Amino acid sequence: MAMSTDDNTEKFRIDKWLCAARFFKTRSLAADAVECGKVHVNEARVKPAKPVSVADMLDIHIGQKRYVVEVLALSNRRGSASEAQKLYRETDESRQRREAIAAQIKAEPQPFRFSGRPTKRDRREIERFKQGKSS
Repeated sequence: MAMSTDDNTEKFRIDKWLCAARFFKTRSLAADAVECGKVHVNEARVKPAKPVSVADMLDIHIGQKRYVVEVLALSNRRGSASEAQKLYRETDESRQRREAIAAQIKAEPQPFRFSGRPTKRDRREIERFKQGKSS
């Protein structure tokens, strides 16, 4: 992966960088997220063609997750996950907030869903539920 830290000759677009850093699977998904205002550079809303530079702070919203990262290196080429992680550093506060949200989602009970006709075990659970008994 060709990484550059002080090479001003080549432009590194925010949408290409987000794809190279593996926040989004494709450049078009990254461009759509930037266009919709889900990515801010230094607390400002930007367009997909905005050049990104080292030491920029990015605020990235993906679903329920929010990443606050500092750009450490620049790249337009999507490489392995280990190389992509070298492009940025996530703040400790951002990491803790994401872990808390993940724990909260994991703690919530999953909705009971039928996948076709209930089995004998499913029918027994339904009967126990109707009678108010816990399993």
